[in-house]
Amino acid sequence: MSKSENRSPADWHKEDIKAAIRKRSVTMADLARANGYNPRTFSNVFNLKYPKVESIIAEFLGTTPDVIWPSRYQEPTRIRPSSTCAEVYRNAS
Repeated sequence: MSKSENRSPADWHKEDIKAAIRKRSVTMADLARANGYNPRTFSNVFNLKYPKVESIIAEFLGTTPDVIWPSRYQEPTRIRPSSTCAEVYRNAS
């Protein structure tokens, strides 16, 4: 099995997202204003989870947020506690 098969898909680079928007003759600031957002607030999407803005950008680009930011939409990994942890929890009750 190659290393690439183990990797989860990478999020788009923020410059790739901005370029895709610019290719449609619009800037991030224009897109923000058109949707009632301050452009500086809108750009927070590159550093924080911001579902509303992610959806706006994805819809504008003709895709879904999970394609652009797959790391934000993966199912969480569930970790089963060891029996020692479970015993401690039971004894604390």
